[in-house]
Formats: sequence, structure tokens, C-alpha cells
Amino acid sequence: MNTFARRAAPFLWAFLCVVLLLGAFYFDAPVHSWMREHQSPAVTRVMEAASYWGDWPPHVAVALIAAVLAYFAGSRQWLAIFLALVLACAVAGTVNRAIKIAAGRARPSVTMDPGWHGLKFSSKYTAFPSGHTAATTAFFGALLFARRRVGLMLLPIPLLIATSRVYLGAHHLSDVIGGAIVGTGSGFLVWRFVHRRLQRDAASEVTPA
Repeated sequence: MNTFARRAAPFLWAFLCVVLLLGAFYFDAPVHSWMREHQSPAVTRVMEAASYWGDWPPHVAVALIAAVLAYFAGSRQWLAIFLALVLACAVAGTVNRAIKIAAGRARPSVTMDPGWHGLKFSSKYTAFPSGHTAATTAFFGALLFARRRVGLMLLPIPLLIATSRVYLGAHHLSDVIGGAIVGTGSGFLVWRFVHRRLQRDAASEVTPA
């Protein structure tokens, strides 16, 4: 990547995020209505399971178990990757929670006092961004940046979890897009940090002939 592309990448990423969010806000109401009109018991059960297992504790538990296995297997690369997934979840969760409280957006289920309120700690007013989406996107996003092929194969998992939040009426479409932006950014920054540390450690281990 040339110098101009490296310098332009953050601005292009920010522009894309703004466009996605604006588009999502525009389609919030139609998507919510469509989801409500196309409910079925079987799909609801699948979405409930995806939402239940799609929160950050199961993600972190899986990554920690995998990290222990990688440690005993002597795989330094995968140990770093799995620990990076945990760190990505933590960063995304922290940033996401701060935005939630500051934004104070009502969930779709709130009909008497909808809208944006700011500095709300009640779960009814912490819709934006979606915490589930931020966590799962950070987790699988970091994996995608670390191991592209594996990350692409597992990409349907975060997509299903994000969809379940809208389907179940827990979030607006824009909440999910916002969570995906937070998660993707967190996953990228965490893996970039870990990757650079791995490169420095590898370079320090190389001794001159």
C-alpha cells in the first residue's frame, strides 16, 4: 500500500461509516415493520438462541479455552490471536457502553417515550449501539484481520447475531450498524497492536549470523 492510500484509508473508513449509519437511520422504521410482519415460531427460536449465545461472555469463554489449548500445543501465534479476541471484546464493550449511556436512545419496545435522551443507565434507553453486535464483530473482526480465510468462513455467525437483535425487537437497524462499526474498529486496532508486538518479538529473537 502506497503512502497516499495509507493516509486516505482512515478518511475513507470514516466516510463509509457515516454513509452506512445515515442509510441505516433512514431504513430503521421499514426494517422494524418488516421484521414484525414476518415472524415465525421456528425462526424466533433460532434468533433467541443466537441472541442468547451471541453476547460477550460465551465469546470470551470460547477464546480463553482456545487460548489454553494453544498454549499447551505450543502455538504462540494462535495463543496471541485468541487473547487478541478477548481484548477486542473488552475494548469494544467499554467503548460501546460509554456511547450507549451518552446517547440514551430508546429501544424499539419503548413506545411511550421514544427517541434520544442522553445519559441514561436504564437498559430501555441503551439501544445505540448494539452491545451484542459490537462484541461479536470485534471478536470475529479481529479473527478476520488475523486469519482472513478462517474469519470469512465464520462471518455468518456475527451476521446472524446482529440480525437476531433486530428481529427480536431489541435494537433498530442503525443500532446494529453502529455496533458493527465499533466492533470492527476495535478488532482492527487490537489486532494491529498485537501483530506489531509479535513482529517486534520475532525480530528481537533473530540473532546475527
